[in-house]
Amino acid sequence: MIEEITGKKLVPLFDEKDLKDRVKDLGEQISSDFPEGVTIIGVLKGSFIFVADLVREITCPVQVEFIGVSSYEGTETTGHVRITNDLTGDIAGKDVILVEDIVDTGNTIDYLLNVLEVRSPSSLRICTLLSKPECHQMQHQLDYVGFQITKEFVIGYGLDLEGRYRQLPSIMQLIDP
Repeated sequence: MIEEITGKKLVPLFDEKDLKDRVKDLGEQISSDFPEGVTIIGVLKGSFIFVADLVREITCPVQVEFIGVSSYEGTETTGHVRITNDLTGDIAGKDVILVEDIVDTGNTIDYLLNVLEVRSPSSLRICTLLSKPECHQMQHQLDYVGFQITKEFVIGYGLDLEGRYRQLPSIMQLIDP
């Protein structure tokens, strides 16, 4: 399966244990910050595995919503974000954490925060499994970060390349040889 990615070198970044340990830490931190409860909004499609694991580690009351967006073609961001699936529930007056798989430029985060802020949540924070600080161009700060990585493209644990490789249990970096 992975052998089909031609012209790229695959470098393991985070194995299953690394991911499990860090997600547990994030869940504990969120539980401590929101003892009365929190609404998690997962950004589809890439965050679905991270969100599933994260909510299992959160011990305070938790509600889960999803919002779908698209901004990538292949390994490159288009610079344009569009909503493909909107929330089904109301977030007014709720403490909300927007959960992303990865923050690259941050354009998607800025766009989504602007969309969600007008829905009047009590608070709105950002959690991401992966952050690429050297690529950030966003206006907002990240509140919960799993790992910081370099700018190379990554796959696995929900992250994809043209819709493939999401099911990999670890995160692999694709690097030009």
